[in-house]
Amino acid sequence: MRHILSLLLENEAGALSRVSGLFSARAFNIESLTVAPTEDPTVSRMTLVTSGSDEIIEQITKHLNKLVDVIKVIDLSESRHIERELLLIKLSAKNESRDEIKRLVDIFRGHIIDVTDSSYTIEMTGSGEKLDAFIDALDRKLILEVVRSGVSGIARGDKAI
Repeated sequence: MRHILSLLLENEAGALSRVSGLFSARAFNIESLTVAPTEDPTVSRMTLVTSGSDEIIEQITKHLNKLVDVIKVIDLSESRHIERELLLIKLSAKNESRDEIKRLVDIFRGHIIDVTDSSYTIEMTGSGEKLDAFIDALDRKLILEVVRSGVSGIARGDKAI
């Protein structure tokens, strides 16, 4: 089962390495990883997507909580949450394909953020499924480059980490 773990950790050199090392030492896969400072520059927020049974995720959470740099860990998948991902995609956009690409971008509520004579760069946010659907709707021959941020997530309502 897919789990989204949200961690607060000290914003210090080596903190990310220790977290990722914990996963590799135990042969757990990290599907997605995002990390950035919070409103407090001494604390970073890490959002990590992994898969495993509830028992494995509980074991991972216990190991994470033992790391010196980790302040708090929650499994966002256990409650209502919001998750988003950022997609930047560069497409070949020549002649007749330009209007079709614009139409698809509008349907998926994306934005064309760079235009040249032969390409468009598109920015889109949403769930991973939405971004996958957009990519699937495109002619693969048009795709020049794809960059995805990985999942960022937050609990809904008043609940905070």
